[in-house]
Amino acid sequence: MSTFELYPLGDSALTVRLGEVIAPGLQERVRRLAAYIEERRFPGMIEQSSAYAALTIFYDPWVLYEAADRSALPCELAEAYVRELLDAFEREAADDGPAPGRLVKLPVCYGGEYGPDLPEVAAVHGLTEQEVVALHSGCEYPVYMIGFAPGFAYLGGLPDKLATPRRSTPRTRIEPGSVGIGGSQTGVYPLATPGGWNLIGRTPLALFLPRAAAPSLLEAGDRVRFIPITPAQFAEQSSTNGEEAPDEY
Repeated sequence: MSTFELYPLGDSALTVRLGEVIAPGLQERVRRLAAYIEERRFPGMIEQSSAYAALTIFYDPWVLYEAADRSALPCELAEAYVRELLDAFEREAADDGPAPGRLVKLPVCYGGEYGPDLPEVAAVHGLTEQEVVALHSGCEYPVYMIGFAPGFAYLGGLPDKLATPRRSTPRTRIEPGSVGIGGSQTGVYPLATPGGWNLIGRTPLALFLPRAAAPSLLEAGDRVRFIPITPAQFAEQSSTNGEEAPDEY
């Protein structure tokens, strides 16, 4: 238990913290723990949400209270269940990884009206715009977590040469599908929201469809590869983008 920090989040959730850094190994451990707990749901458990170094478990306190014949407060019962699961995880499954995530290929039109900050990002690093595109689209990015807005995936693995501070003045509106760089991370805005990341491109795909069975195209544990496309391809794929993701995803 020494590797976990457990504390309540309100009266119907518990957060398990595994560390304080953003690192692939730690995020994989969070995913393993999430998969382990998901397979061993306790009474009243609703869902869980993973982050870089923590996992929050949500539960219905009344269901939990009733299941335990009202023998203790729901928060005490939830903590007891979770601590038991954490102990078992340490003994049984700490090194068992979850099923590998999907490789999701996202077409991106870089620069121009789709990526207005591409020239600035290139200038900051002494690169050409083409070199920025080649670097950004030349690797796979693990999805660490979904947050900030529905369907917004925080991606790790950005090349060090592209790490760029957030803009000093955020935009009040960013177009859905915009691909940005903020510090050492990259991500895609699924909805029209304010934001301060440097915009280098845009995908025609919808990343969040609220009426779909799986609303978010990306999930923690997936891997993302960006595929450069032309403005003409962007327009064509935008016109065919419907309520389902293309078959290749």
